Amino acid sequence: MDRTLRTLVIGATGNVGREVVDRLVAAGTAPRALSRRAGDRAGVGAGETVVGDLAEPATLEAALTGVGSVFLVWPFLTTEHAPAVLDAIGRHARRVVYVSSSGVDDTAERQTDPIRQLHADMEALIEKSGLERTVLRADTIASNARGWAGQIRAGDVVRGPDTAATAVVDERDVAAVAVRALTEDAHKGATYVLTGPQVISRAQQVRAIGEALGRPLRFEAVPADVARERMLADGRPPALVDALLAGVGTRPASELITTTVEEITGAPARTFASWAADRADVFR
Repeated sequence: MDRTLRTLVIGATGNVGREVVDRLVAAGTAPRALSRRAGDRAGVGAGETVVGDLAEPATLEAALTGVGSVFLVWPFLTTEHAPAVLDAIGRHARRVVYVSSSGVDDTAERQTDPIRQLHADMEALIEKSGLERTVLRADTIASNARGWAGQIRAGDVVRGPDTAATAVVDERDVAAVAVRALTEDAHKGATYVLTGPQVISRAQQVRAIGEALGRPLRFEAVPADVARERMLADGRPPALVDALLAGVGTRPASELITTTVEEITGAPARTFASWAADRADVFR
């Protein structure tokens, strides 16, 4: 890639996106972090902030000027604006790195839940766009556990819907692979499945956070309807709540563990316990 061209980070205020911005800066590149509002640098980290709204693709033109590669996290539950966004990207950049789900099944006519279906649809649109693309199919990302912070600060029990254990992957490892894909030519056309080094349940995740805090914490599974009421009370949009809960009963158990993080970055994937130790202040 031409290192004089910028990398636009879409999703820069998210847990993975912030890590991507900081690692691009450390690698000596010049990232741009996309924001919906002028002057909003909260949570973006280092680098330049530019204004644009994925729901209004015409606003992306200035943000994409001088850009050679794009890191993409899709924030919506439908692909409604995606074709126009990808068209805008294609007029400026030649490479896109997209964060997808390890649960996407290439052999299935339909995926098992709406979130996985969205990722499969986005992958298909990116393929159709003609852009150079790298797809990062990430397993459950460790930073999802931040959603338990309020309950952990308030007590010793985390209540929520249970789901099949997976090889939870640290967002820093996803970002490290993303930066390689954004800045190196060797990853063109690749689809990488990124996991952590061990399959871990929600109960084990909660226990690991407790160990990091020096407190005995436990997970208590609750029915989906109870979880829905709590999630709605926390202010989450109903459509998002329904999409998240749709996968609770349909996602199969997975023993999948890959070595892709280490193969690409040279460093082994972090354990969830190490993530919890490094993020303990989030839960205090």
